Amino acid sequence: MGESFRLFNHHHFLTTFLIIIAMLKLVHTTTTTTTTTTTNTEFVKSSCTFTTYPRLCFSSLSTHASLIQTSPKLMAHAALNITLASAKVTSAMMVRLSNSRLKPKEVSAMRDCVEELGDTLEELRKSIGEMCQLSGSNYEVYISDIQTWVSAALTDVNTCTDGFEGEDMDGKVKVLVRGRILVIAHLTSNALALINHFASIHG
Repeated sequence: MGESFRLFNHHHFLTTFLIIIAMLKLVHTTTTTTTTTTTNTEFVKSSCTFTTYPRLCFSSLSTHASLIQTSPKLMAHAALNITLASAKVTSAMMVRLSNSRLKPKEVSAMRDCVEELGDTLEELRKSIGEMCQLSGSNYEVYISDIQTWVSAALTDVNTCTDGFEGEDMDGKVKVLVRGRILVIAHLTSNALALINHFASIHG
């Protein structure tokens, strides 16, 4: 009876001990994960202060904090990818609009804008490709190309809205297009600022 009781107590103690260890590991893992997530998010927030539109920067990039971690390069890379995705969606929307019942001048402006966005998409793709190729020996050449292409993309986006000036343009169409283009312009501007910041650190 006494031996059985001692065995029971030993088994109970061991089980309790293992449960406590498991719980401590879980708490440690959860705490570490929470700390890492907070650190990554804070890095994104602080990096966005280098941009012209920090609120847009944070709202568009904070959800990717776990991928960005605390890397200025990954931050710039993510900003380019988000800008490219937004430009693709807007370009597709404008192609659909250009095939709808619009005034001839509106259709012309829409198609010109789609063409400008096409150039923007190509320049952003090239920039993303070069970001993947950055290396020590060719770093300065690649980063210069990236800065040039993203600057050109920003110019093309801004040019896109020129055709929508004037009183004879439909108000709703003008507001819709300019609103979407403005977002892309701001995203592109932010991406360029983050690239320049990364270049200044790396250089």
